[in-house]
Amino acid sequence: MIKKQGFLHELNKNKILFLMIAPTLVYFLINSYAPMIGIYYAFTTFDFGGGLFGSPFVGLENFKFLFKSGVLMKLARNTIGYNFAFIVMVNSFSIFCAIMLSEIRGRMFKKITQSVLFLPYFISFVLLNAIAYNLFNYETGFLNSTLKMFEATPKDIYNTPNAWIFLLIAFYVWKNLGYYMIIYLATITGISDEYYEAAKIDGANIFQRVWYITIPMLKPTFMILFLFSLGSIMKGQFDLFYQLIGDNGLLFNTTDILDTYVYRSLKVTFDIGMATAAGLFQSAFGFILIITVNYLIKKSNEEYALF
Repeated sequence: MIKKQGFLHELNKNKILFLMIAPTLVYFLINSYAPMIGIYYAFTTFDFGGGLFGSPFVGLENFKFLFKSGVLMKLARNTIGYNFAFIVMVNSFSIFCAIMLSEIRGRMFKKITQSVLFLPYFISFVLLNAIAYNLFNYETGFLNSTLKMFEATPKDIYNTPNAWIFLLIAFYVWKNLGYYMIIYLATITGISDEYYEAAKIDGANIFQRVWYITIPMLKPTFMILFLFSLGSIMKGQFDLFYQLIGDNGLLFNTTDILDTYVYRSLKVTFDIGMATAAGLFQSAFGFILIITVNYLIKKSNEEYALF
């Protein structure tokens, strides 16, 4: 019978490897785990004089206020809704573009197209805000300037909350399309040509080859990206929302998410307890969701699960 070795034996045996990962462990310990003590703020009414543990303990009062006021449910609805739309739309368009590029034979055209689609990923959100403003500004924006040219009625986009539901999704897809497309294109490149040659011999046309070979082969990549995205489904794209919407209260009903609410709570009222309660709900929900979905995927097909 082989005696089971403990952690100390493993540490002594691979001390060089453990030493190599020590900086990473220290980094996460300092920047990710040590700050978790701040969760206690969610159960207090923060007082500058008392500090963290000297502030009055109020239990679940912060959570009760968020739930009773309806603020938390609206924020959760917006955050989940937008992130779900982001996941579906960006993956759908990325798979489509990756398949289209993989079928193009001209190498120069393929490289130029890849670069053009990938370029928006490097554009900062500040610059994205400038682009949006120059497009939709009521007085001098490109949209209204064009409408005035044809003697049509100008559109006040910055006072139209429902319009930003589609605009935010469109801007997100435009900015991230190239990044996800490269991932799917790399997966397609790794598919053996033998599958396609065999399909051609059997008389399969290009659409049948894509449907029965390419798309099924992309499924594991999609599932991994989906699970990674799902883990942060309650974590909104703060830079995108804050830069494009800012403090425009007229748009908050359809564009306010948990991240922007937490930021404004700290910026305007400095209500640390309320902001931490919203952030804790956000993290707990995301953790439970990713564990649940990963479990369900593991039950159906273990190969697609993260852990």
